[in-house]
Amino acid sequence: MGDLGLGAGLASLAFWGFIAAVSVASIWDGVRKREAKHETVRRLIESGQPIDQELIDKVLMQNAGSRHYDQDFKVTALWILPVAVGLAVFGYFMGQAFPDVLVPLLSVSAMLACFGVGFLLASKIAARWYQEDKDSALR
Repeated sequence: MGDLGLGAGLASLAFWGFIAAVSVASIWDGVRKREAKHETVRRLIESGQPIDQELIDKVLMQNAGSRHYDQDFKVTALWILPVAVGLAVFGYFMGQAFPDVLVPLLSVSAMLACFGVGFLLASKIAARWYQEDKDSALR
């Protein structure tokens, strides 16, 4: 490969530093949101207002995310599958100029396509679970 020099090392350090900063910021944001929810419940209790379990659940579960994982899996698949197709097309055109990159790019594209199909299958399975739960609740 040869000596890549100081620039490549700094670029690598900057990339991994960015990944670490995004991870820490995400965790910090989650902690702050959870603290804000607990502070809201604490103030409600201190104010002396009547509080029932439904109100506490509503405040604590606010913005907790989707409760239907089937939808989340489907959206993830609908993001990953076009990326896999785009990467395959990119690999094809890059392979015309640089034949050594065709197989690795197509391999990564195939791996992403497998992930996408897996997420689609997971969404179908999770949708069945929710349907079974809904059917059993109606009985």
